[in-house]
Amino acid sequence: QVQLMESGGGLVPSGGSLRLSCVASGSDFTSSNVGWFRQAPGKEREFVALINWSGDNAKYADDVQGRFTIFRNNAKLTAYLQMYNLKPEDTAIYYCAADFNWGRAVAGLLDFWGQGTQVTVST
Repeated sequence: QVQLMESGGGLVPSGGSLRLSCVASGSDFTSSNVGWFRQAPGKEREFVALINWSGDNAKYADDVQGRFTIFRNNAKLTAYLQMYNLKPEDTAIYYCAADFNWGRAVAGLLDFWGQGTQVTVST
């Protein structure tokens, strides 16, 4: 199993940037796919980004493409979400998640989830 803990959220003005981190515990993180999801108040959780175990394949939601970058450092047991040009509509709780199966991860059916970190973008 994989245990995940997000950090790096906070307040940022429109157009600003943040880097979120997802630190894993356990011995099997390096073989897992990792995704970032977000949930705004009153809305369903939505997909943001996904990266495979080796870090050479990534997918992004259309509304963050070109602004967000997902990457990982398996030696540090950490995945990241670098966010640039943040917009008020990016305000949400951001979660990282992991799964050993790429197909399940693409479908949003990841097995392991963190507790989330709040990102708030002011106008």
